[in-house]
Amino acid sequence: MPDTIDDSLWLRRYRQTDAVPAARLVCFPHAGGTAPFYRPVAFALRTADRVDVLAVQYPGRQDRRREDPVTDLRELAARSAEVLARQQPDLPFVLFGHSMGACVAFEVARRLEAEGRPPARLFVSGRRGPAVVQDAAAAVHGLDDDAIIAEIRRLNGSASMVLDDPDLMAAALPSLRADHRAIETYRAGPTDAVSCPITVLTGDRDPKTTVAEAEEWRAHTTGAFDLHVFPGGHFYLTDQMPAVLDILDRHLTTVTATAPA
Repeated sequence: MPDTIDDSLWLRRYRQTDAVPAARLVCFPHAGGTAPFYRPVAFALRTADRVDVLAVQYPGRQDRRREDPVTDLRELAARSAEVLARQQPDLPFVLFGHSMGACVAFEVARRLEAEGRPPARLFVSGRRGPAVVQDAAAAVHGLDDDAIIAEIRRLNGSASMVLDDPDLMAAALPSLRADHRAIETYRAGPTDAVSCPITVLTGDRDPKTTVAEAEEWRAHTTGAFDLHVFPGGHFYLTDQMPAVLDILDRHLTTVTATAPA
């Protein structure tokens, strides 16, 4: 059923500028992640004065905790795309997603492209190609709470203070389980593709994604493709943020330079 909640609950803008933006960057969190994960991006980008930086807040967490989390990734993408299509002004835009967010961003890109609004570029981080079949034994959404927490701890996906706080984890577990169900039951078709360029970023020691699996994103664009491998695991980008931002800035500079005046 379509979501009727105000768009401001879906999209967070952490930095306001007086300048008129020339482009928009939309960031999609990982499983169990929240919009504030991307708050530093809005302040650290060199292009931030000309780029409207938005972070998506999925239902079922933080101030949306009273809403049911979405367990179907395509539904989550469809609802996100509907919200993004309503944003004004209508600007050239770039999508960035990490882990589960990479697949959400890909499906959002496909939907907006079908409506004649293709992104200028899609950044996918920490995720194997969307048609790669996951080992069923690796799925965690059907396991008990302790097993899900152990998986998050293994990936270093949450601050230790959250993992060690029973009350905080009890509040986070429903969305964590829903997100894992969404990504673990999702797989794109081998010919599903976008026309925009795809930039892939991955850690060289990511236990969830090998470099070869990250390379599989190449089959899902008819446009340009590039792959960047960083030192680190699944959350390599927290340690490699300056290098990641440098890549984002270089591409955003091109987008803003070619945007209509």
